Amino acid sequence: MPEVQVSIGGREFEVACQEGEEHYLHTAAKMLDDEAQVLAQQVGRLPEARMLLMAGLMLADKTASVEDRAAEIQAQLDETEAELSALKQQRAEPEKIEVPVVPQSVSDTLAELAARAEALAASVDEKVAG
Repeated sequence: MPEVQVSIGGREFEVACQEGEEHYLHTAAKMLDDEAQVLAQQVGRLPEARMLLMAGLMLADKTASVEDRAAEIQAQLDETEAELSALKQQRAEPEKIEVPVVPQSVSDTLAELAARAEALAASVDEKVAG
């Protein structure tokens, strides 16, 4: 089990960790050290146990805030997904459009009228040209 030396609040500590987890330990120690530095600037030098306790509580407070915010965002995401699912379900049902059927007799009559109009137009063109 590797021993890692970390610095928190200007004090050195030897900490054991699992093989391959050294990076995580250094990251966590850096977070704790950042909080300890804030304490040192605000309060001055504290006994080691009190400094670690206060820095840990500050990190816990930040973590609780982040967890609360994550829960809010998850609730919003769940709501949005439910709305999206409802919209998809509405669109899944095809919209019914009724198209009236034109009777064949009306189509025939329109074709006859078009033919007459073309014949009349041709007749007018002949008279104008001639």
